[in-house]
Amino acid sequence: MHASPPFQMIVRHFGVWRVVGTMLVASAAAVVAVWALQAMERHAVWVVIASVLLALSSTPLLAHAWRLPAMTLRWDSEQWQLAASDAAGHEPPPSGCLVVAVDFGGWMLLHFKPDNATVLQRGTWLPVQRRGHEADWHALRCTVYCARPVSLPTVAPF
Repeated sequence: MHASPPFQMIVRHFGVWRVVGTMLVASAAAVVAVWALQAMERHAVWVVIASVLLALSSTPLLAHAWRLPAMTLRWDSEQWQLAASDAAGHEPPPSGCLVVAVDFGGWMLLHFKPDNATVLQRGTWLPVQRRGHEADWHALRCTVYCARPVSLPTVAPF
């Protein structure tokens, strides 16, 4: 069995991820607003608490969706590596396991878990979209689904 060829890609376009995150926050705010209009007379305290909780929970989601750094995703024929693109050269990028969590054809959500991760470390979620990465998209999909390290010799023993 032969290993997949090396592959490297800088993931820097996150438009779909930003739109979906913004839509989720906007729809949650709309639901709370409708509920607040109906419940304000009887449950004013709960309306205030729900509004504060929505603001506290949605702010980090929006900040994360809009501040994603460019990431370098690399398969070197043996292992996956993921690191921030601006961290190149400082230290070797961590290697680990890459799993496709969601695949919509033109958009994927990948989960990278470093090999040396502890039980409490959750890994890195990487949203990847075709738009902006058209030249690398097919190779990325092929590598993500076919990349396996070689465990046996690649030459026949005869």
